[in-house]
Amino acid sequence: MTKLLEWVGVALALAAAWALVALDALDAGVPRALREVAWPLPLYLLVAFGCYSLATVGYRVATFNDCDDAAEELRAQIGEAREDLTRKGLKW
Repeated sequence: MTKLLEWVGVALALAAAWALVALDALDAGVPRALREVAWPLPLYLLVAFGCYSLATVGYRVATFNDCDDAAEELRAQIGEAREDLTRKGLKW
C-alpha cells in the first residue's frame, strides 16, 4: 500500500467519524454540545495544519545549512568556464 493510499484511508475514516458525530447519522443520541463542537472541527484542523506547516517551513529556513564546499566547487567551475570561453574568443 502506498503512502498516498494510507493517508486517503485515514482521511476517509476521520471524515466518516466526523459525519457520524456531526450529523448524528445513526441516531445514536449524540449530545447537542458534542455536535456543536464537531461542526467547526475541520476548519480548526485546517488552521492548525497551516500553522504547523508555516512553523516547519520557518524553522527549516532558519536552520538551513550553508554548503561552503559546494560554493567553492561552483566558483571553480565558473572560473574554468570563463577560461574556456576566453580561449574560444569571447571577450569579457
